[in-house]
Amino acid sequence: MKKNNIQPIDVNGNEFKRAGFVLVLLAGTFLTIINQTLLVTALPKIMGDLDINAIDAQWLITSFMLISGIMIPTSAFLLNTITNRTLFFIAMGSFAIGTVICGLSTTFTTLLLGRIVQAIGSGLMIPLMQTLMFMVYPAERRGEAMGLVGIVIAFSPAIAPTVSGWIVDYYEWRYLFYILLPIVGVNILLAFFFMKNMIKLTKPKLDVFSLLLSSLGLGSLLYGISFAGNVGWQNKISWVACIIGIVIIILFSRRQFKLAQPFLELKVFKSRTFTLSTIIVAIIFMTMIGSEILLPIYTQSVKEFSALQSGLILLPGALVLGVISPIAGKLFDKYGIKKIGMIGMFILTISSLPFLFLTKETATWWIVCLYSLRMLGMGLVAMPLATAGINALPNKLISHGSAINNTVRQVFASLGSAIMVGIMSATVSNSEGSSALLKGLNNGFMSAFFLIVAAFILCFFIKSKETTDEN
Repeated sequence: MKKNNIQPIDVNGNEFKRAGFVLVLLAGTFLTIINQTLLVTALPKIMGDLDINAIDAQWLITSFMLISGIMIPTSAFLLNTITNRTLFFIAMGSFAIGTVICGLSTTFTTLLLGRIVQAIGSGLMIPLMQTLMFMVYPAERRGEAMGLVGIVIAFSPAIAPTVSGWIVDYYEWRYLFYILLPIVGVNILLAFFFMKNMIKLTKPKLDVFSLLLSSLGLGSLLYGISFAGNVGWQNKISWVACIIGIVIIILFSRRQFKLAQPFLELKVFKSRTFTLSTIIVAIIFMTMIGSEILLPIYTQSVKEFSALQSGLILLPGALVLGVISPIAGKLFDKYGIKKIGMIGMFILTISSLPFLFLTKETATWWIVCLYSLRMLGMGLVAMPLATAGINALPNKLISHGSAINNTVRQVFASLGSAIMVGIMSATVSNSEGSSALLKGLNNGFMSAFFLIVAAFILCFFIKSKETTDEN
């Protein structure tokens, strides 16, 4: 794509309208990502209807994160092997089939199968969208592009619990899938008209051993983290799975540096900006997902609110995030990452501190304001940082950078909830009295605060601009 063109150009040299292309991409990704947290407030109803326990029910969320995370690294290879138009239909088709299975399920096994099929589509869709958004916008407008991406990646999982809480309060949980299906169908239909091929295929040779190592290593690591989030870090299975996963990932990494055509190009980490921004964004999402789990526990167990009321408390923050993300993107295009990054991290740090001191008497309006301010800081920094990192890469590495960026974010998001919930649970088990849960929640938020401070410090080491060898 030539930067001086008003409209983007496909691989055949034909101009096409950006708006329809972007709409189809963002809508498809929104629908797939919202499913990460859509069932959070619906689990009690599902447990009662299907007669399953809490551990089994949690796997409806864990399996989605697990399979989605495994699929993301594979996307870099697929994006260079299959036309992005075909890959889009594969991803959305898989998600649609999984949604049908979930909606018609009458047993836990069938529902779990549907979630897995959904997750395959989601894992492909996220890096596909991010890569194409970078290619359909010129470099000087990529902040604007990633601002739109930020609405999808951060806003959709934030709003999902509210939507889910409202639906399950008035309808049965299967309507969560019934409502999604026609929207997915419309998006697939629009894609026939608006989706174009943007990526020139290099058709790299598939290294089957790398694919196996990637799937086993990442799968084992995510399983161990998820298991710890469900039953606690004191269980040996979680530690063994995490260690095995890390060892296999190290073997995978060593192999990539020896291959002429790596399955996943890890040389992207030679870019200081990409490495630092990936780590910081991963920490931010780590604390976001963890907080979105702890806050409903606080509002429902301590404040004794309903699921819908709990979701409504998070809603203003989600709306703030949705509004600020595109604005932050344009600010990034105009001023660069240094200023907006430091301002965003400062707001995020300051607004995270009061969560360490929640009490049963803490005013609801104060929680809403703090959470909204926290989302403001997150919106100012998350996607601009991700943009700066991928902007530092040459075009041929964008698909690999997107895959790695999303994989790291997925792992850290799972790790965040496991750590924060684990700290809360450990505190509760070692404390006595009615204030044990509250103390556990405060300690969980304390871990998030220290992580945010660490990310803030890392921001000082990011350069305003990092040039690449090629565009």
